[in-house]
Amino acid sequence: MQNYMYDRIKQHQATTRTMKAAVYKENGIITLEHRPVPALADPQDAIIRVTLTTICSSDIHIKHGAVPRAVPGTILGHEFVGIVEQTGEAVKKFKQGDRVAVNVETFCGECYFCRRGYVNNCTHEHGGWALGCRIDGGQAEYVRVPFADNGLTKIPDEVTDEAALFTGDILSTGYWGASLAEIKPADTVAVIGAGPTGLCTLMCARLYGPGMVIAIDTSDERLELAKEQGLADVIINPLKQDVEQEIKKLTLGRGADAVLEVAGGRDTFRMAWKIARPNAVVCVVALYEEPQMIPLPDMYGKNLVFKTGGVDASCCEEIMKLIKAGKLDTSCLITHRTKLEHIMEAYDVFENKKDHVIKYAIEVS
Repeated sequence: MQNYMYDRIKQHQATTRTMKAAVYKENGIITLEHRPVPALADPQDAIIRVTLTTICSSDIHIKHGAVPRAVPGTILGHEFVGIVEQTGEAVKKFKQGDRVAVNVETFCGECYFCRRGYVNNCTHEHGGWALGCRIDGGQAEYVRVPFADNGLTKIPDEVTDEAALFTGDILSTGYWGASLAEIKPADTVAVIGAGPTGLCTLMCARLYGPGMVIAIDTSDERLELAKEQGLADVIINPLKQDVEQEIKKLTLGRGADAVLEVAGGRDTFRMAWKIARPNAVVCVVALYEEPQMIPLPDMYGKNLVFKTGGVDASCCEEIMKLIKAGKLDTSCLITHRTKLEHIMEAYDVFENKKDHVIKYAIEVS
């Protein structure tokens, strides 16, 4: 009885404390405001004290109404790390004080799709991409993480918060995309888009031992970064070069063995299937704001395999091991640092691609 009353008092204290949080108010409007500190709502929950967070292009999609499932009034943020503050009684893998990276997806681990690794399609009401979209996320001082045993990854002592920051989202996306693309040793891999997710996709494609990696983007600066960091062997700017012709020259007229479309531009889906060789895999990683056409008569005979969908971020522990081993290093992505109280300025810089920004590391606590 005494423990029960203590828990009730602690829960009451949690709900009456406030914290700073970036909130999606309505279409076109994000504000920094004070919100109640979250409390445990289920035995499988954990409360995380956020130490470092960031802004993702998906947050910009939410702002502009391109994510229909996003709920106005929700705290944004689905890419962050922190320290376990409190756990529900059903949480077995984590304890107070653990440093953790948080998965972009919420998943029960028990449904048909979860058991097969398709965690993006979890059938629980909060399954899939929920944090920072349909339930409060991590651009805040504290966050409640459902299904904590599934949605958290321990950060080894040797790994810094900055090194682990992208584990649960863009690194998971790049890792998932590269695995779908069926890359074989010595293959030619083309990645369309050298933004943050594209750069992660390039570095994950490298894990499969391809013979040549080609980065395609309209930003010379980002292309040069990919080349300097050893993420790409060849860089192509479609504003200056004919991408299809350049790739044919590089592949004896065949086309790329695997194409990963990470840009989500007006013409990038068409580019993806045009530069793929016959019988290649085209993996669509990008989130589009407009419907895309599949002109089957034009691609008839190429026998392409298309793979699409939201990231199944089910390999965070593997990714963390690769980070610890130095096989994945995202330090080149962090170009800007700030604190949570300045996140609105960071949104302006990130959305409008000012000051050569790639990614922010936003210190929370």
